[in-house]
Amino acid sequence: MGAGTVSHQAASVESHSRRFVYLAAVFAGLGGLLFGYDTGVISGAQLFFQQDFSLSTFALEQMVAAGLGGAAAGALFGGRLADMFGRRTLLILTALIFAAGAVLCALATSAGVLFCGRVIVGIGIGLSSSTVPVYISEVSPPDARGWTVSLFQLAITIGILLAYLVDYAFANMAQGWRWMFGLSVVPAAIFALGMFFLPESPRWLVRRGQPERARAILSRIRGGSDVAAEFGEIENSLAHAGEHGTVRDLLNPALRPALAVGIGLAIFQQVTGINTVIYYAPKIVQAAGISSASGAILTTAGIGTVNVLMTIVSMWLIDRIGRRPLLLTGIAGMVATLGVLGWAFHSASAGGALAWVAVISIMVYVASFAISLGPIFWLLIAEIYPLKVRSSTEGVAATFNWGSNLVVSLTFLTLLDAIGATRTFWLYGVFAIGAWLFSFYLVPETKGRTLEEIEAFWRK
Repeated sequence: MGAGTVSHQAASVESHSRRFVYLAAVFAGLGGLLFGYDTGVISGAQLFFQQDFSLSTFALEQMVAAGLGGAAAGALFGGRLADMFGRRTLLILTALIFAAGAVLCALATSAGVLFCGRVIVGIGIGLSSSTVPVYISEVSPPDARGWTVSLFQLAITIGILLAYLVDYAFANMAQGWRWMFGLSVVPAAIFALGMFFLPESPRWLVRRGQPERARAILSRIRGGSDVAAEFGEIENSLAHAGEHGTVRDLLNPALRPALAVGIGLAIFQQVTGINTVIYYAPKIVQAAGISSASGAILTTAGIGTVNVLMTIVSMWLIDRIGRRPLLLTGIAGMVATLGVLGWAFHSASAGGALAWVAVISIMVYVASFAISLGPIFWLLIAEIYPLKVRSSTEGVAATFNWGSNLVVSLTFLTLLDAIGATRTFWLYGVFAIGAWLFSFYLVPETKGRTLEEIEAFWRK
């Protein structure tokens, strides 16, 4: 057999194995799609169930926040559960939780039942956000890890857009909000089925004392390419750190800078206001001068489309130009557009042309988020932590993310009533300036490094 034939066969095996990794990332990313769908669907559904259940503004804020409280709880415990039972097993359970919450919301006969359903869905969102990025990062090769982990954020944006389109489709149907919530059962079933056929993370298997099984899976997903070297790095990393991580390890001096980066980005991703747009976009658009419910939802779908497209752009760039340049550029765009958005509400009653200035500002703001804090936060917290505490620390960061989300969502409508739209969006702009400074001085570049190399960087 000639050298050319051997080389061709090796390339074919590696290509097949990479396709397997990408397939694994796509199916795991369905957890992100459910995350996005159940995050976005509330924005349109609230226009209708608020009337059916006669909810006050504060009660509506609580209904939106119910999912966020559940998400914070799910994220807090998700890391430890993923370490105990495995990433794959927990993601299958997460899919079942999503399905149960969707059914309960769709069949809700009172605001209390709907609240409980949103809490259950929130738990699924929290488990997904703390586990999916870790799973994808642990099965992906270093040179593709950026865009494969970013599939999670892409799936979130697709889920949000899908929710907006479903909201629009059922906007004129009696009790249509029940279908809006209930249809997420379909992707939940696909998610569970897909994860059933996918492998466990080889890094988790090494940690659990199953090196032979881990090596076999690693060979399968790498096509035999440099498996010995990567497997050795995994074992050395675990040996250096000890076998088991504890909560106390999160305060280890070598880990504190990485912990600060994850928590800081988690908070800044939310206090810069992105989810006020996701949850309340139709209300914001109506306030800007587009009054009909269906028109506001359709305009919101356009915003969701921008979110998806710019996330794809980010995925294409993230392993080419790096994390930091995208992060700094995108946050700068968020600062500028929040300033313009506040001005649009300040200059008039936001009718006519100024209504479209507000809408376009929101679109550019979302585009800036989609190339920066959106995907890069989830990518970095899946990359920068040592193996023995990766899931737990990612869970801590996700918990701060959802906790901040909860605070922002509970206060947005209240802030609009108290200080007006202009000052509210300018306040988020001030936080965005803080996010840029934080990222410039503290966030490292991780492009092209293995997870073990990043771990060694923090130890130094």
